[in-house]
Amino acid sequence: MEYTIQPIGLIHSCYSEKFGIPRQPGLVKSARGSIELLPPCNREEMFKGLETFSHIWLQFVFHESMDDGWRPTVRPPWLGGRERVGLFASRSPHRPNFLGLSVVRYLGMRKVQGKLFLDIGELDLLHGTPIIDIKPYVPYSDRLEDAANGFVRFSEKKINVCFSAEVEVACRRYKEESGRDLKALIREVLEQDPRPASQRQKQREYGMLLWEMNVRWLADESEFTVLSVEKEEEE
Repeated sequence: MEYTIQPIGLIHSCYSEKFGIPRQPGLVKSARGSIELLPPCNREEMFKGLETFSHIWLQFVFHESMDDGWRPTVRPPWLGGRERVGLFASRSPHRPNFLGLSVVRYLGMRKVQGKLFLDIGELDLLHGTPIIDIKPYVPYSDRLEDAANGFVRFSEKKINVCFSAEVEVACRRYKEESGRDLKALIREVLEQDPRPASQRQKQREYGMLLWEMNVRWLADESEFTVLSVEKEEEE
């Protein structure tokens, strides 16, 4: 049996590349994005009542993982990238149908130049991600108090993040021009330590793209220092 699924929307995200995206939704409170609805699902009546919910489920396609194929076992970051588990005991993007599921905060609807958007927050989705379904999050049934975390061990401990004086100025200027709190976004992303598990004992410089800004930062054992924030050069 085969099924054809058409996207109902596309994600506009603060995450312009895969590196830096948190491993789960809800971890970076400052993350912002929107869903651009596509025909025939760009009709306001299809979302009547959605404003009464605080969060929504998004089903999506890991579109940039498809070329790599899928694997029957994976090394999840929760186990330090050393131990293998079965694919279906993980949330790896390398799945047979490359489908993902995220719960995000719903911030409202807007219409711009004839296009319909749903604004969302606390997301973990790459810019350009195809959305295939939207459903309201319902706490009474979706939140299971007796659910087990398995091998996943979430740590409340966060990396200390420092900003150079130059970056402080750049972030203030960016906020004045765009209204986006880039400094908060950088801090919350880095606090989650986006480095691969195999590189967490090494001191080195990294770069990531948030919105259109190229962020450079130095990692050592105890803290991260944000060195520069510059607009990505257009090719």
